[in-house]
Amino acid sequence: MTAPQMSAPELSGAHFHLALTPEGWQRNLSVHFAADGTIATMARDDNPDALPVYENPVVPGITDLHSHAFQYAMAGLTEVRRNPVDSFWSWRDMMYFFALNLSPEDMRAVAARLYLSLLKGGYTGIAEFHYVHNDLDGSRYARPEELSLAIFEAAQATGLELTHLPVFYAHSDFGGAAPNEGQRRFIQGLDGYAEMIEALRGPAAAAGHVLGIAPHSLRAATAEEITTLLALRDDKLPGCPVHIHIAEQMKEVNDALAFNGRRPVEQLYDFAPVDDSWCLIHATHLTEAEVSQIARSGAVVGLCPLTEANLGDGIFPATDFLTQGGVFGIGSDSNIATVAAQELQSLEYSQRFRDRRRNVLAATDQPHTGTNLWARAALGGAQAAGRPTGAITPGGMASFVELTSPEPAGLAATAPEASLDFHIFAGRGFHVGDVVVRGRRVVQAGQHPQEQAILADYAAAMTRIADRLNARGTS
Repeated sequence: MTAPQMSAPELSGAHFHLALTPEGWQRNLSVHFAADGTIATMARDDNPDALPVYENPVVPGITDLHSHAFQYAMAGLTEVRRNPVDSFWSWRDMMYFFALNLSPEDMRAVAARLYLSLLKGGYTGIAEFHYVHNDLDGSRYARPEELSLAIFEAAQATGLELTHLPVFYAHSDFGGAAPNEGQRRFIQGLDGYAEMIEALRGPAAAAGHVLGIAPHSLRAATAEEITTLLALRDDKLPGCPVHIHIAEQMKEVNDALAFNGRRPVEQLYDFAPVDDSWCLIHATHLTEAEVSQIARSGAVVGLCPLTEANLGDGIFPATDFLTQGGVFGIGSDSNIATVAAQELQSLEYSQRFRDRRRNVLAATDQPHTGTNLWARAALGGAQAAGRPTGAITPGGMASFVELTSPEPAGLAATAPEASLDFHIFAGRGFHVGDVVVRGRRVVQAGQHPQEQAILADYAAAMTRIADRLNARGTS
């Protein structure tokens, strides 16, 4: 499979019969694209320039702000109880085992298959939280950035816009505990991490990717190490996104308290200058004070509702957070689901379960729950990825998704402003026509031009992975 290079926008603009904008749903909207793939101008008119016409509703594409691409290949393999009380921590052991069996070629093929699926699920960008760095035996590759370059190639092959987050991972628990054997492909020192960032800067810039910094968690990186990473950021990638796992599990919170009497979010804010360039992944278990502190800082909370449900993480206090002006985005994390609408539905339903109310995450200025969720997730995802705003507006990314349905009769009674409510909550599946990323049409009428090659490469990779797993024994 040959990876195409980034190019200028294929489309000069488009005319939308119905589009979701920051001002709500608008009809007869002509947009013109700039050379950098953003929206240059926008006007309500009758398409005087004869731009390509979209009769179906279009919505801004969402940036998937948290993904571990390789885990797409292990989806469904951990739904067997191996302990009397199965948990995130027993799941993690299986994830480690699986991660020890992927080659760079496998990584590229699995990531490309995932990214193809994400494009058809309403996403136009990805923030890849990439922590598999080393060879199968834990030694460094001749090129330490080998597996990151595999991710680059997958993004270029599919057209999904990439923010790449090489992860610094050095320890197994709070206080700098030594890593365990299952983590050998993840582990790096500060010098090695700096070398990898330096090696990736040129290829990322050439391909149009954003490069960021990602201490894995306060379990895997000490405060001193994170401080050093932030100095590296100031030197090499000033202002770039910073992502970190935080407060995902109660065990993590309890271990943090046992370490120094401070909860994970408290510890982070004690020493780190957290602002709107940060993304706090999961942040599931928060006090009221922590909810307020994150909202005030402007950091994005990266929610992955279906993975969080699958792993038994818990329910994020979204109602309180959004009431205080908090910013969120959604991610696919373990990639057991690749459809943005499913993540948003799960987020809303989790709040309904807890609060025993309906339409919990609607807003005073946007009473349609689906519209409010989608628009907020698009804005938060773009912010977390270090991209222009995720909205159909001048200066925003020229990235959008055309909504279609195999059952158009089901939409007959649906008012235009309820289009996303239908596509998220009606249970008819999520279907796309065209997907445009920064002015480039990467999916046309639901099909990707390299789809068959991507699927064939993925099938070959899964055969290789299966052979390795069977040779080692998975039970």
